[in-house]
Amino acid sequence: MTRYRESVRPVIHWFRKDLRLTDNPALSSAAESGHPVLAVYILEDGDSDPWAPGGASKWWLHHSLKALDQSLKTLGNRLILRRGRPQEVLRELVAETSAAAVYCTPLTEPHAIKVDSELKHILNELGTGFRALDGNLIFPPESITTKNGEPYKVFTPFYKACLKTFPPSAPLPAPKKLPCMKEPIRSDSLNQWKLVSKKPDWSAGWLDMWTPGETGALGRLDSFLEQSATVYGTQRDRPDILGTSKLSPHLHFGEISPRTCWHHSLARVKPELQDGLKSFFRQIVWREFSHHLLYYWPNFPEEPFRQEFRRFPWIRDEKALHQWQLGLTGYPIVDAGMRELWATGWMHNRVRMVAASFLVKHLLIPWQDGAAWFWDTLVDADLANNSVSWQWVAGCGVDAAPFFRIFNPILQGQRFDPNGTYVRHWVPEFANLPNKYIHEPWVAPEHILEDSGVSLGSDYPFPIANHMAARNRSLAAFKQLRN
Repeated sequence: MTRYRESVRPVIHWFRKDLRLTDNPALSSAAESGHPVLAVYILEDGDSDPWAPGGASKWWLHHSLKALDQSLKTLGNRLILRRGRPQEVLRELVAETSAAAVYCTPLTEPHAIKVDSELKHILNELGTGFRALDGNLIFPPESITTKNGEPYKVFTPFYKACLKTFPPSAPLPAPKKLPCMKEPIRSDSLNQWKLVSKKPDWSAGWLDMWTPGETGALGRLDSFLEQSATVYGTQRDRPDILGTSKLSPHLHFGEISPRTCWHHSLARVKPELQDGLKSFFRQIVWREFSHHLLYYWPNFPEEPFRQEFRRFPWIRDEKALHQWQLGLTGYPIVDAGMRELWATGWMHNRVRMVAASFLVKHLLIPWQDGAAWFWDTLVDADLANNSVSWQWVAGCGVDAAPFFRIFNPILQGQRFDPNGTYVRHWVPEFANLPNKYIHEPWVAPEHILEDSGVSLGSDYPFPIANHMAARNRSLAAFKQLRN
């Protein structure tokens, strides 16, 4: 075991979901420590991490780590890759290098909190410091509470409490230099990890749509501010137009901080046009709210917050679940969303709600099954956002939409995709179907279907559930639960 002189002992910055140089308090503190900095990323396997990244997230992670390594090299450093349980890997690295301290960004996921607790104990025994500095949330857990010191369970009061603390402090600049250790340190090869799957090939063409990494995140924010920010409040629910930021995967992997989003937006958009930013900022705070809920209620990903929903009469229907996953439900707006998800690793937020509602309320399939599919197929799969949003749709979370609020996929399509542009893009079977029938093709006269080149039951399925019958069944199940 190599031991280093006190003057050259390194510090470790453990990258997690903070894959950026700018506005990274833990990294900045490590850089200012006066020690060489060992930049490390640890890949934990599913055997020890119950919420290891899904297939689509692994693709993003591969490219994000590649971009981070390139950024570190501009500062004269590099990214060290290790695989295993973080506690054991960091113990080994401290033993190898005599590291003086470990710096990191704390997370709200229950597994990460457990890891940090064990790691703190290990490092204390080794005489090595542990510095966890918040950087991924504007409002870290326990910073926003009710007058009684309790966590908020309703979003609107939480949002108002957050607004009282604004504006957040300015984001930190990236370190100007990051001295590395002179001694060689073993690192895995990124390609050894095989994060980019070939079977199934999630990623065909994805690099044409996404640019993982800090530079891509800033570019995505700039594009949003130029094209959509001022009308975000009125257009964010329209999947047929470019009305959302698509920053969610960048925020999830910490390639950009919410604080940077906030200040950069205010600096780029003229004051007289900033009304459109209010809805955007509200979504940033919703993300914060989700992470607070996960921090205080770590069982959120598996168990309904409202305990009575443990008795809900869910139906296990593997065939219907598979049809939903493939975008073959017979409801065009739902199927368009599920196909967009498979093709791009992302789905428009309004359509996510419609597709999720269809699964849990039209099919009565447990929300956990839908959340698991999203976890595996979304490039922005975030444990807090995914869990809280699915429970919101299912009516069993905090501040939830009532269970009896059941989205009508026909009306949702007609309202938010009025010309069928979104549906035609992702369900090309209906490329020539008139707008009047695009969201309910089964009511189209036979000659219209024939002229449009559509054969229901052959080219495209009939609905796997009748809306009114499914609605009545769902309400009856809810009534049974209440009784």
